[in-house]
Amino acid sequence: MSMSGDSQEPRNEQSQAPLIEHLIELRTRLIRAVVVILVIFLGLYAFANDIYTFVAQPLMDLLPEGSQMIATEVASPFLAPFKLTLVVAVFIAIPFVLHQAWAFIAPGLYDNEKALAIPILVSSIALFYGGAAFAYYVVFPLLFEFFTQTGPENVAVMTDINQYLNFVLKLFFAFGVAFEIPIATFLLILSGATTVESLSKKRPYILLGCFIVGMLLTPPDVISQSLLAVPMYLLYEVGLLFGRFVRKRKDEKEAAEEQEADV
Repeated sequence: MSMSGDSQEPRNEQSQAPLIEHLIELRTRLIRAVVVILVIFLGLYAFANDIYTFVAQPLMDLLPEGSQMIATEVASPFLAPFKLTLVVAVFIAIPFVLHQAWAFIAPGLYDNEKALAIPILVSSIALFYGGAAFAYYVVFPLLFEFFTQTGPENVAVMTDINQYLNFVLKLFFAFGVAFEIPIATFLLILSGATTVESLSKKRPYILLGCFIVGMLLTPPDVISQSLLAVPMYLLYEVGLLFGRFVRKRKDEKEAAEEQEADV
């Protein structure tokens, strides 16, 4: 009995060793990601006010003459640029953070999965940045022009800097995530969870769902909801296009393999 117990203990230790090694590697990569974010933040902090001015420019350009942004809390002039700079540091560090995540999971993937994962990872980053850029250069000017021109004439527009920051960060995140729709659609088709034909038949429901998401993630006005819902639906169509192309290539490859097997 003692011999069997002794032999079981080394086996348990051996089974725990890989888990401990993975946890140590995960901790190391998380620490690297945090360190990179902090380094970027420290490098950007000297320009915190300039960064906030840049983000606030779409609204500042449209404010009526004599209006300005205000701070209603004592610490807002410090906390708002500080918070924005930290978010920008995370935003810039996203490629490195995702690279650390990729390096952690890559050893467990097959070669064909690695070949597919790298383009998906790169395109996901590019689409997220594209969504944020679309929000800043297209959505913000239209949205703020609507807001600043629809109020009563005797009401002065003076937006709180902290409230403005929360508003734009929400939109940045919403559009960044919304622009990931082609990747999600493509992966659903590629994995076999659904088909192009099935998704094509559900277009009316998808369009309705895009407007519902736009309603939940944007301010309660038709313009901002449409500015999010319409690009989401168009990106959904892009995902269908790529999914159709990949499935066609895969079917052709399988047909060629079957012909070779018959020969």
